[in-house]
Amino acid sequence: MMRLLHTADWHLGRTFHGESLLDAHAAVIDHLVALARDAKVDAVVVAGDVYDRALPPVDAIRLASQALERLSEICPVIVISGNHDSIDRLGFGARMFDRAGLHVRTRVADVGCAIPVADGVVYPVPYLEPDVVRAELGVQDRSHGAVLEAAMDRVRADLHHRSPQTPSAVVAHAFVTGAAVSDSERDLTVGGSASVAASVFDGVDYLALGHLHGPQSVGDLGRYAGSPVALSFSEARHAKSTAIVEVLGLGSTVELVPCPVPRALATLRGTLDELLRAPELEIHEDAWVQATITDAVQPPETMARLRSRFPHAVSLQFDPQGARPLEEGSYAERLEGLSDRELVERFVQDVRGTVASEAESDLLDRAFAERRAAEVRA
Repeated sequence: MMRLLHTADWHLGRTFHGESLLDAHAAVIDHLVALARDAKVDAVVVAGDVYDRALPPVDAIRLASQALERLSEICPVIVISGNHDSIDRLGFGARMFDRAGLHVRTRVADVGCAIPVADGVVYPVPYLEPDVVRAELGVQDRSHGAVLEAAMDRVRADLHHRSPQTPSAVVAHAFVTGAAVSDSERDLTVGGSASVAASVFDGVDYLALGHLHGPQSVGDLGRYAGSPVALSFSEARHAKSTAIVEVLGLGSTVELVPCPVPRALATLRGTLDELLRAPELEIHEDAWVQATITDAVQPPETMARLRSRFPHAVSLQFDPQGARPLEEGSYAERLEGLSDRELVERFVQDVRGTVASEAESDLLDRAFAERRAAEVRA
């Protein structure tokens, strides 16, 4: 048996609508370290996208270094590169790190090479971009399915020489057909068809997946760990978790442990006054807030006023209800024959959805009167 902690898609260095997630990620790292120790796992597997981009910021690199050091003091750690990671940067010093129990795999040459864990073996399969790796794998087809099938042929060839009772797991970063996506994932379509069938990975007892950010099972043996921190409002209903997996010779069992939620997500809708006054919204005052304002006319200083109650409001959208319907005909046709004064007043009406107030009309009258007087003096 192997007892694994399966995590993925840390995306260290990511921001949430411009706001730092460093503290949230640090809390998740503390959670993973405590869980690995308390659950007495045989290994931690990180299924790709350690970083959010190939050139991560310095504070993200520091946090990753601390996380991997702390985890590898408890048990072996197996890390693969995802589509957001740099193969060379993440894979730097990999053979040296092996001696410390940190196994970082980013290259095709490592595919099919088992890492012994307890009574079983783990096969790391990093993200494989078809156009980059297909020659090395001897594949003509530019699809993800073709290169992953070739990678799994190497895994199955190694397993063939082992006892049929040997517990086995693959760690991979891919988009498996039928899994649910989120708004925060980067498409994998460069280089051919992006999705692969779950059957591509047949032959092992557990498939530890990364790439999709919603925790979910896929196929008969696979599971996406999901991102431990929400990265978009489309993930508001995700129950973020860490998987503790017991891999047996004939399958696996999974226990899900909830991840800490440093800041919840809330998607609110209503007029600005409704959002500012509704007592039932008090529970969202410390959340990341995405608000859709339904006032017929956009209120002044909307975001500033919204943040007076929801200081972590980060996304603002407008869906005016009850606004004046658009007239028929082209805009040019509707403006034909109007004076300059009428054009300005019509502009105000079209932008706001309501006509100018009496005070605003008086202001426009004075402005045009002053312009005419200036033209006469000139």
